[in-house]
Amino acid sequence: MKNAVFFKIYIAFSFIYLLLLYLGYESLDCYLKPALIPLLIVGVYFSKKFPTQNILLTALVFSWIGDVILLFADIAEIYFILGLVSFLISHIIYCVLFNRQIKEKIRKNTIIFIFGSLIIACYLIGMLSVLLPALGDLKIPVIVYASVISVMLLFAYNGLLIWKKPANQYVFFGALFFVISDSILAINKFHMPIQKSSFIIMLTYLVAQYLIVKGILKLNSKKEV
Repeated sequence: MKNAVFFKIYIAFSFIYLLLLYLGYESLDCYLKPALIPLLIVGVYFSKKFPTQNILLTALVFSWIGDVILLFADIAEIYFILGLVSFLISHIIYCVLFNRQIKEKIRKNTIIFIFGSLIIACYLIGMLSVLLPALGDLKIPVIVYASVISVMLLFAYNGLLIWKKPANQYVFFGALFFVISDSILAINKFHMPIQKSSFIIMLTYLVAQYLIVKGILKLNSKKEV
């Protein structure tokens, strides 16, 4: 399939990019980072059409916009805020995307769902308790952002319980890696520096986007993608 070629290029390019980050060549960010998500966008575009394809494409486009804007975050704080807004929109769209997937005739275990929901709520409370003292004027934007990514993870967790395998696992772990990536970014920026933070943030982010895309494609295809 034509789309498979772009996904393979994405994996190869991501590996090279992450290797350069790990070796300390962060100055190459502005040349390499903007080329990554477009490979997923093109791969999704050339996939077999499905009802929520445009929603997935829109989420990826806003993620890409956020990637580009955050390249200038060291210049002025406004770029960090704008990047935050772009990713906030992307996460909201992912919430819509997950909610719009075809529901399998699987009976959800309410107790397991409640237990998982409580864990996600504990994550949100814990993360905000760590970050809030250092946020200053960014308190409200970060609270809103953290809340939205937690809801996004909750939608993915709900899907884990009702969607077909292995697509449900792809999407859930993709959402989980996305939350981990954003959490590391926030801790590194507002709480304490993390060694090799750029590498870890981008590793989890690139894995997250890939898993979500592959999971959604699997959910919407009778054949393995």
